[in-house]
Amino acid sequence: MWRRLHLLGLLLVIPTGCATATAQGPEPVKAEPASMMEATEAEPLFPDPFPSTYKPFPSRTTLIRNATVFTGTGEEIAGGSVLLRDGKIVEVGRNLDAPSDAVVMDATGKWVTPGVIDPHSHLGVYPAPGIPSLSDGNEATDPNTAQVWAEHSIFPQDPGFGLALAGGVTALHTLPGSANLIGGRSVTVKPVPSRTYQGMKFPGAPHGLKMACGENPKRVYESRGPATRMANVAGWRTYFSQAQEYLYRWKTWKQEGADPAKKPSRDLALESLAATLNGDIDAHWHCYRGDEMVTALDIANEFGFSIASFEHAVEGYKIRDYLADSGVCALMWSDWWGFKLEAFDGIKENIGLVHEAGACAVIHSDDAQIMQFLNLDAAKALHAANKAGLSISKAEAVGWFTLNAAKAIGIDDVTGSLEAGKAADVVIWSGDPFSIYTKAEMVFVDGALLFDRSQPDPYLYGDFMLGILPGEVVR
Repeated sequence: MWRRLHLLGLLLVIPTGCATATAQGPEPVKAEPASMMEATEAEPLFPDPFPSTYKPFPSRTTLIRNATVFTGTGEEIAGGSVLLRDGKIVEVGRNLDAPSDAVVMDATGKWVTPGVIDPHSHLGVYPAPGIPSLSDGNEATDPNTAQVWAEHSIFPQDPGFGLALAGGVTALHTLPGSANLIGGRSVTVKPVPSRTYQGMKFPGAPHGLKMACGENPKRVYESRGPATRMANVAGWRTYFSQAQEYLYRWKTWKQEGADPAKKPSRDLALESLAATLNGDIDAHWHCYRGDEMVTALDIANEFGFSIASFEHAVEGYKIRDYLADSGVCALMWSDWWGFKLEAFDGIKENIGLVHEAGACAVIHSDDAQIMQFLNLDAAKALHAANKAGLSISKAEAVGWFTLNAAKAIGIDDVTGSLEAGKAADVVIWSGDPFSIYTKAEMVFVDGALLFDRSQPDPYLYGDFMLGILPGEVVR
């Protein structure tokens, strides 16, 4: 009851209303810092003026017992226990003793995993109801809109956040759309009730820089360029060349004493690009084709920055050795391809082949409904991989939507796995999470029970669900 009263109190102040890689692999592709960028500052060169105000909801010491536990690290514990205290995971194992103040939950016949993480979402920037006045994900006015931040488009009352939570999602990465060569900054949020995006913003999570290759930018800007893939590449190189000079000016100013009278003029687009070069912002590249992903790796190497993830890597299997050598995470669907030519050459074994190569394989959604079933998207990918002769366990595959997803967006040091000291982001499933009959029964965010299927929750239903078809409310 205490939890529900807290949530209700918050809501009352919210206004209603199969090709393969070559046998001989490539040379490892690893970015080296450019000469003018010798070291990343201990503190960001360009601090975030919109810091997170998120505060965890009240929690209680909780011991979950007798469950099948998938830790997210590839380990399975039969008859396992997970102890949560003060928003953190204290211990994971078998036959754990319950502290005197603990709520003990018997999870016999149930499964426990880390919270689901969606590293590619547009919740909040394309909220429901899907009407033009709420379509705020694409600033399709110039090939380079690095100055825009997705968080400034987030609508906290998007009902998709509540539905995501009911699907076991405890963190998600909201990006701008893919109309631009450089579309702006992304942000990681928690799907929790809040009046502001700052109240949802994941503390300490790095911003991302969203870029897009291929058909999208050359289609959108055909009349004035880029109109070709070679112009796409020329555009990125031009923008990062300008950012190198901008970064040099700011670093020089700081090294020479940061005299306010000599402070360089600010350019918000170049600032985002320079922060990427400086290692303060992660690069996330929308790219379907394998050859274009390799070109992106070359550009990153030329300018001395690292790519965190390739979004929608439909042809990840073709360059899985490059992905493994570079450490870049490949964000993929189980079977969503063929909707345009550059996405035509997808195969069901994509995720399994990338995983088997030792690369960072990740399940992502790019869709408000798929987000609610990322565990089942992983199940489809796992089935296809094992049917093809790959030997991948469920315990390993859980990492596709937990720890690997956290790595892709730079939060794997604090969440994504059931390990002592990490955030108590935990899901109790009604059964095997790889079964179509399974649902998330309880979802903990920082140790707080924010979703309990046995208790109707006002957070999941609101005025902004008007116009959503019954079949779209899939949880």
